[in-house]
Amino acid sequence: MSADSNIREGVLLGLGNPLLDITIETDEAFLEKYDLEKDNAIPAKEKHKEMFDEIMHRKYHPQYLPGGATQNTIRVAQWLLKQPKATTFFGCVGEDKYAEILRKTAEEVGVNVHYQVNSDMPTGVCGAVITGGDNRSLVSALGAARFFTHKFLQDTENWKLVETADYYYIGGYVFPVSQESIKMIAEHACENNKTLIMNLSATFLCRYFSKSEINILEYIDVLVGNESEAEMLASQLDFATSDVTEIAFQLMNLPKKNTKRDRMVIITHGHKPLTVARNGEIEKYEIEKVPLGEIKDGNGCGDAFMGGFLAQLVQGAEVIECIRCGNYAASEVLQHWGCTFPEKPDFE
Repeated sequence: MSADSNIREGVLLGLGNPLLDITIETDEAFLEKYDLEKDNAIPAKEKHKEMFDEIMHRKYHPQYLPGGATQNTIRVAQWLLKQPKATTFFGCVGEDKYAEILRKTAEEVGVNVHYQVNSDMPTGVCGAVITGGDNRSLVSALGAARFFTHKFLQDTENWKLVETADYYYIGGYVFPVSQESIKMIAEHACENNKTLIMNLSATFLCRYFSKSEINILEYIDVLVGNESEAEMLASQLDFATSDVTEIAFQLMNLPKKNTKRDRMVIITHGHKPLTVARNGEIEKYEIEKVPLGEIKDGNGCGDAFMGGFLAQLVQGAEVIECIRCGNYAASEVLQHWGCTFPEKPDFE
């Protein structure tokens, strides 16, 4: 149930890497062949060029689906919010058919898509390798997504969209692309008492969150990550613990620039209960389990959870309602290929 039916246009803005997902189902031998791990995400290397050629072979029946973690989350949030252009998405694409697929699928659900276009580079792709039903390994070749720049934000029309939003969702994947863009939005959110939500996204990205020269943690109002990412960040911050509950508590209590808002930390544990640190306390929330026989694809499940969570957060809902909606969205996406969902939500 919505906390507020008066959803404002442009209330939520996402910044991320728009990628076309190429999804296949295969076995663990494929993972070993290309040095991949279950439930992990890595940038593509030279050796993965052969992998991309292989997954496009018809014997794997590849599915081409809209992707990119943050764009997935924004699409799901928009689907649930229903109000056209309640969400805005920024990212960089090439000038090709993949970009048109991404734009079309996002705009169809109502997202206000503003892509920076780099005509010299192809639109980015992500190989989503599914094994065992719900285990996924992601390999991203960013292509044009690597060339998003803060100058795009400086454009008057684009910056007006930043100013219009009250909530900002950025994944860690943007750090290697444009730290300046992250800092611009973070400083605007802080100065105007708006809400910045960031996702650690992958263990190899945690180093950006711990860098003292960036100091991004002091701007973050809601920090999200899985257990492995939380442990990696804690190690880089020299926390004297590997206990995830204690890590969440310490992350919550790190200094913030905007002291008008307390920080919330959300740590996921797969099928196990979520750990949430907020208001000086630790809370646990159950995850809605989908029967194994109904699961088609685990890729995009975490993105969908965040989309559901944000759809309620921007309406002023309580955390328990945000998580309930996140569970609903994740369970729907689990029953479809990639981050796709029914035409209309039935969340109440």
